[in-house]
Amino acid sequence: MVYNIALVKGDGIGPEIVSSAVKVLEKVGAKYGHEFKCTDYLAGGCAIDATGMPLPEETVEGCKASDSVLLGAVGGPKWDKLPGDKRPEKALLGLRKALGLYTNLRPAKLYPALKEECPLRADIVEQGFDLMMVRELTGGIYFGDRGRRDGKYGPEAYDTEAYSVMEIERIARAAFDAARKRRKNVISIDKANVLETSRLWRETVHRIGEEYPDVQLSDMLVDNAAMQLVRRPSQFDVVVTSNMFGDILSDEASQITGSIGLLPSASLGATKCGLYEPIHGSAPDIAGQDRANPIATILSAAMMLRYAFDLSEEADCIERAVDEVLAAGLRTADIVGNSGATPLSCTEMTEEILKRI
Repeated sequence: MVYNIALVKGDGIGPEIVSSAVKVLEKVGAKYGHEFKCTDYLAGGCAIDATGMPLPEETVEGCKASDSVLLGAVGGPKWDKLPGDKRPEKALLGLRKALGLYTNLRPAKLYPALKEECPLRADIVEQGFDLMMVRELTGGIYFGDRGRRDGKYGPEAYDTEAYSVMEIERIARAAFDAARKRRKNVISIDKANVLETSRLWRETVHRIGEEYPDVQLSDMLVDNAAMQLVRRPSQFDVVVTSNMFGDILSDEASQITGSIGLLPSASLGATKCGLYEPIHGSAPDIAGQDRANPIATILSAAMMLRYAFDLSEEADCIERAVDEVLAAGLRTADIVGNSGATPLSCTEMTEEILKRI
């Protein structure tokens, strides 16, 4: 099979970590008989420098014409003083809109080799956890009506939470589909004891759940979910929730893994052309020094194989290679912690992963 991938390397360490992921894809392609044809496109600060805009139309069209998009990171202090609509981060919002991406998948897994870096109590850490946050990306309070007005006690501001049945249906299906690739358990997070949007959310998720009799579904209030994530994260498989709740809970979940440098993500829409990227930033302070951790981007490429191309065996191969590297005690500088290991460069870590594919 031939797959066309748009590479948006971006700024800072972006070019280094995306190049590492491409090497891994090439190795996987050679092993399993696939061809990954990669084309570079500009977005972010580098695009501003080259074209005067964070997201050139050529990039939008190239990404839309591709089978999937692999992104590094955008932004940096060089462009911090630009107006909001000209900043590098605008490229991410523009790509999500252009590609119709409404689902964010963010896994959070505790690697046994890194359990000492987890901030949770030892007995909780011993249980381990491997969960997937499924966050709605384009609706809810972040996109509702907002403004300021004269209120009962003087000037006040308001933001409106609104969800349509259609928006809830499609994110629910994304969660159930993801669960079928995992342990077939979905916990839906809402605030149905207070919010009318959450009541509609719960009703709709349960109706869609009837289409997936092989997947177990339960509900949890968001305040309880925030507590349960640090009390017993092992109970979670797939978590589906609204834009704002997902924004908060996914960051909490990433923190308890002990390292943000290992976490991939995917943004998906109605088509299989999704956007896959690490959740960390562009780290301009170490850009060009071969010190970046490529693992999150490599795991993002594995997510792309699994969710965009239905290549689960190939994705498993990459994930096993990462597991083996960490189990062997190999570390980049950001995850050395108290291990006493000698930090590997970005290139060296990539080579170690390639050896195990």
